[in-house]
Amino acid sequence: MTAKIGFIGLGLMGSAMVQRLMDCGHSLTVLGHRDRSGLEVALSRGAEEAPDGRSLAQASDVVMLCMGTSDQVEARVLGEDGVLAGVREGQVVIDFGTSLPASTLKIGAALAERGAHYLDAPLGRTPSHGREGKLNIMGAGDREAFQRVRPLLTDLGENVFHLGPLGTGHTIKLINNFFAMTTACAMSEAFAMADRAGIGRQELYDVMSAGPLRSGMMDFIAAEALEGDIQLAFSVANAAKDVSYYRQMAADLGAESAMSGAADATLRSARDDGWGDRMVPEMVGYLTHRYGR
Repeated sequence: MTAKIGFIGLGLMGSAMVQRLMDCGHSLTVLGHRDRSGLEVALSRGAEEAPDGRSLAQASDVVMLCMGTSDQVEARVLGEDGVLAGVREGQVVIDFGTSLPASTLKIGAALAERGAHYLDAPLGRTPSHGREGKLNIMGAGDREAFQRVRPLLTDLGENVFHLGPLGTGHTIKLINNFFAMTTACAMSEAFAMADRAGIGRQELYDVMSAGPLRSGMMDFIAAEALEGDIQLAFSVANAAKDVSYYRQMAADLGAESAMSGAADATLRSARDDGWGDRMVPEMVGYLTHRYGR
């Protein structure tokens, strides 16, 4: 299956996905933002640039979005000359970003009024996996529409799930990222507190990793703390956004999150102190700095 794909949002992950889709023979129409580096690479390989979401939707069989926030997605879909203005009956629009479920349902309802289908399909793994077609894709929405675009999703993902009705993917992704970032912050503090106490990081890691605490996230943090090797390319600003979205989702469900407050406060503090563009494993350095050692 080859398709005409409209892709909005060519940041690190989006650009990697566009390159993968072009490798698979798909025709791309793209729409970027102020950083044009990923967009220029796509254009150099034959992609077309759309002036707005309306034109992009009109030129495409399937529309894909990979953007940072729900506000950005709503602006590109529902705004003036947005995707909504250009969709046609039966067309599928897919949000690969990490968005608020309430926003996802709002956009889905608006597209349904035009006869189009909206799928939420947030991603697991890194841009390098996106470039290789090895992402984890947490899809949700109308099952028939999902099955129609599944061949495109399998071009991008090694593990492609259909999890339930619209919004389920974003809900699971926010729960996943809450847990991941809480673990990352806790492990970062563990290393920073060891520094403060004069205990070697390696000795701490050897003990902690010998038991049931060991996890992939622990090892991501340890790789930077012990070797200066950043294996998790996920910014502090994005982590803070995702945890705040998790807390908003919990509030929307009428449930106050008992566990996310510490990670939320820690990540927001790092972001506000100028560490927003740093990667999450560098939270060890931020907390070591904050603790004065």
